[in-house]
Amino acid sequence: MRALVMRQPASAMSLETLPDPEPGPGEAVARVFACGAGLTVQHVRAGRGAVTLPRILGHEIAGEIVAVGPAVDDLSVGDEVTAYFYLTCGKCRWCISGRESLCSNFAGFVGRHVDGGYAELIKLPARNFLRLPPGLRAREHPAEIGVITDALATPYKVLRRARISPVDTVAVFGAGGGLGVHMVLMARFARARVIAVDINADKLARCRQLGAAETVDASRHDVAGALRELTGGKGIDVAVDFVSSRATQEAAIAALATGGRLIVLGGAAQPFSVPASEIMTKELEVLGSRYVTRQEVLDTLAIVARGDVWPVVTEIVPMDEAEALHQRIERGEIFGRAALRM
Repeated sequence: MRALVMRQPASAMSLETLPDPEPGPGEAVARVFACGAGLTVQHVRAGRGAVTLPRILGHEIAGEIVAVGPAVDDLSVGDEVTAYFYLTCGKCRWCISGRESLCSNFAGFVGRHVDGGYAELIKLPARNFLRLPPGLRAREHPAEIGVITDALATPYKVLRRARISPVDTVAVFGAGGGLGVHMVLMARFARARVIAVDINADKLARCRQLGAAETVDASRHDVAGALRELTGGKGIDVAVDFVSSRATQEAAIAALATGGRLIVLGGAAQPFSVPASEIMTKELEVLGSRYVTRQEVLDTLAIVARGDVWPVVTEIVPMDEAEALHQRIERGEIFGRAALRM
């Protein structure tokens, strides 16, 4: 098979021919039709994320099962599948209770600790493959289907975690990024009023096209003041922060209405300060959200299959253009998601 291999930290990936993987007990192999290329992968490629080398990166796949190993009874050759990003045990209290992202025996990530989807074939534990629902065909829209597991499923979890409803006003910080764009889509799916916050005017304009009612250019405005002005002084009900710098988190807290919720999803992951009295008197909530559960991926696939939302994939390139694509991702030139076609 052909695969893109990262052999040195923060180095270019090389397109190589490797032996086809063979499944062992409890494993399966899928042919990859496409794999999403987002900032999560770029952080690893640029040396900003832990990875065991050499490694094939990538985790947002759409493909078809071509081989199953012994003791695999829930997958068959020909099944069209996507993949679950986390390597979890399936046995601890968190996995059993349906909160796999908190797995006590967490073993890492697809594309970081086991080889991922930047290849023509991918071998994973069988439980990491998720069959596609009727209505989604991996061969017809492989790039869009592949990114659902992260780009749309992560915002879907935020809807549940933040209890977003049609009466809420939701501010999305980093709305022009790959996750932020899809958060705008999912918050509109929940019929909330959405305010997009970013520093890129062109991306903010495109967020309006996707349903954002208002936008705030953080490079030109006092964000908290602008959000309060746009809500008639009341403040926002939910802030979803995909940047998580001190500035964005403190602006989000300052803009929250009474009973407001701040959802933190990583990014810069910087410390920030907030008066405890404000949290208490306004009954504010600060919530973390870490990837998704398998069920949340399946729910999101079903939402897409019935036509309620559709992923935003703006660039699809062949494997030999992966390095150039990742340079554009690093410079923030991609709107929504990009993908590699195998």
